[in-house]
Amino acid sequence: MNPPRIESSRRVLLGISGGIAAYKACELTRLLVKAGHQVQVVMTDAATRFVGPVTLQALSGREVALDNWHALRASGMDHIDLVREADAFVVAPASADLMARAACGMGDDLLSTLLLARDAVPTLLAPAMNRAMWAHPAVQRNAEQLRRDGVRLAGPGSGEQACGEVGDGRMLEPAQLLWEIEALWRAPVLRGRRVLITAGPTFEPWDAVRGLSNRSSGKMGWALARAAWEAGAEVVLVAGPTALQAPHGARTVAVETAVQMQQAVFAELDAQRCDVFIAAAAVADWRPRPAAQGKLKKQPGAAPPSPELELNPDILAEVAARPDAPYCVGFAAEAQDLLANAQAKRERKGVPLLVGNLGPQTFGRDDNACVLIDASGARELPRMDKLELARELVHEIASRLAGR
Repeated sequence: MNPPRIESSRRVLLGISGGIAAYKACELTRLLVKAGHQVQVVMTDAATRFVGPVTLQALSGREVALDNWHALRASGMDHIDLVREADAFVVAPASADLMARAACGMGDDLLSTLLLARDAVPTLLAPAMNRAMWAHPAVQRNAEQLRRDGVRLAGPGSGEQACGEVGDGRMLEPAQLLWEIEALWRAPVLRGRRVLITAGPTFEPWDAVRGLSNRSSGKMGWALARAAWEAGAEVVLVAGPTALQAPHGARTVAVETAVQMQQAVFAELDAQRCDVFIAAAAVADWRPRPAAQGKLKKQPGAAPPSPELELNPDILAEVAARPDAPYCVGFAAEAQDLLANAQAKRERKGVPLLVGNLGPQTFGRDDNACVLIDASGARELPRMDKLELARELVHEIASRLAGR
């Protein structure tokens, strides 16, 4: 996952406590800087046993703060100034010891003192420890206390650990933490909402190796999943076949065909209340009937086979027609006459909001331009990064939900 373009540079105070996961802080620093943020690193003495301050200085472009007695600021008040200058305070990794001292309000080194002086600065801790340590009642009590104190905990994840054991306690990956950090600056306008999104293409088999599909990369749907998650929503992504990794924070349901996507969408709607349905997938209009068994072979001198086609289900229209329909948002990828075709599609589907764009100018790209169409007319959004566009759309949806 490449870091997105952001509106402006943010100042991140990155604390590193002692633990083998400290090596991941190097990549996290690189990703933050690449995304345009300014990073000031603070390391505990134990952290310097795992990774050298010179490495973090080279990656951040700033001298690393190590203790209270060698201050970086002329005032000598690093334990206050560093955190008051920050737009976000992140500790990754956050060891069991660091979490215990933070939960108890101890300030016996620079990093723990900064946590005491954080005031209203958005703060995130990324726990990292052995699975048995994470499961210990004392650690869980400390984690809960930190949450009550307004600290956001990112993770931990589950998987293979440095000790060779497998379980919860593994620090999230740097790319996932970048998402978590940037979410600190987003308004939770969809908190308490459940958002269901379809994304990517569908693939309709013609035979065992060929099929009908399209050029959709899934990037817009992935951006919408991230933007909705940043806004505090519970996100379910029903995804056709793409080369993208499952987005952090969302539950992903992988499908291949339009019928499978239809079944997955209705299973989610039947299982639990849904507030918003965003149909960003480029669903194939037709499928071969029936799919041939094995591989169709070309025969010398014979005419090429032509598949008999049948219509695929209209997932968006079917969802919009439900008695318990959520707020439905459709997408129209047109090749020409964008406004007229998109307006007609919105009325035909029976949805309150439709996002129109020119497919050849968006498929596979990292940016997009679109027009928002509702019953009152159309409004153009300029070309921008797909994540920023997704954030605009999420705020648009949230404002409409608030007025329902």
